[in-house]
Amino acid sequence: MAPTRWGFVSTGRICNDFKVALDTLPREEHQVVAVASRSLETAQKFAQTHNIPAAYGSYAELAAQEDIDVVYIGAIHPQHAPVTTMMLQAGKPVLCEKPMSVNSREARQMIGLAKEKNLFFMEAIWSRHFPAYKKVSEIIGSGVVGEVKMVTACFGKVVPKAGLERSIAGGGLLLLGIYPIQFATMVFGGEEPEDITVSGNLTDGGVDETVTIVLKYSHNRMATLVCSTAANFANEAYVYGTEGSVKIPFFWCPTEVIAPDGTHEFPLPPPEKPLNFENSTGMRFEAMEVRRCLQEGLIESPLMTHAMSLQIAGILDQARKVVGVVYDQDKE
Repeated sequence: MAPTRWGFVSTGRICNDFKVALDTLPREEHQVVAVASRSLETAQKFAQTHNIPAAYGSYAELAAQEDIDVVYIGAIHPQHAPVTTMMLQAGKPVLCEKPMSVNSREARQMIGLAKEKNLFFMEAIWSRHFPAYKKVSEIIGSGVVGEVKMVTACFGKVVPKAGLERSIAGGGLLLLGIYPIQFATMVFGGEEPEDITVSGNLTDGGVDETVTIVLKYSHNRMATLVCSTAANFANEAYVYGTEGSVKIPFFWCPTEVIAPDGTHEFPLPPPEKPLNFENSTGMRFEAMEVRRCLQEGLIESPLMTHAMSLQIAGILDQARKVVGVVYDQDKE
């Protein structure tokens, strides 16, 4: 089997971490062959740091290269839709960082294009691919916690002002809130909530700061989800059933699951270079899934389908609307 050849769009902090994660996988399976930035100098510097053979000073140049199997897009939020569109138009499969778009309208367009071109496309919700998530699903499926009645998940981190600019589609929901939402939708199997209740507040800059979302499902089941850019939270998730519960610390990148039958541990390989975020070598799991999907000719992953991404985008849209967050992309 030939290696999966990656092209990177952007050289930001998450791109650094994804490259370090790829470096924990066998070279005969994954290679980063090119990186593009809006500045050639920046691209060259990233390429030098990470031993990447080619560097480009524009995204279009990378899109034109023949030797790339899949493009990873780690640019700022407003760039996700246009750059994904550019890469799909150029015939490239895409793994796009979360949130895949600023709103549902963009998400539908991106997914429509991927389907039309018959190209693999996935939103990089890395959490879904962790072995710990498979374990959570197995525990719930086994019936050991009984009927699931409640899911809670909170994600709060103090985010510097630069990450909260309206112009870059900053704000708690798109940065952090997407994680509790994807966790709840996973536990409830992608079922549509019957009702969504939202409360939150805005920063002076007009983006959401702290938001609470209550999703009400059929058979009196609920999820209570909280995100905040103003304070550091416990950042854990719980699944409560009629017979027992499951606790998932660091639920967006978990290495342990605390279940009725004890603690299950899933250690990560250590990074060979410094990381910007916690547990980033765990991005290796989404890379492994991308390779598997490409080899099998799939255009979406069963662990993070297009429908799942659209459902999450829809909940984010509703929450932003209630709190009053409007981005330029919403006006088109």
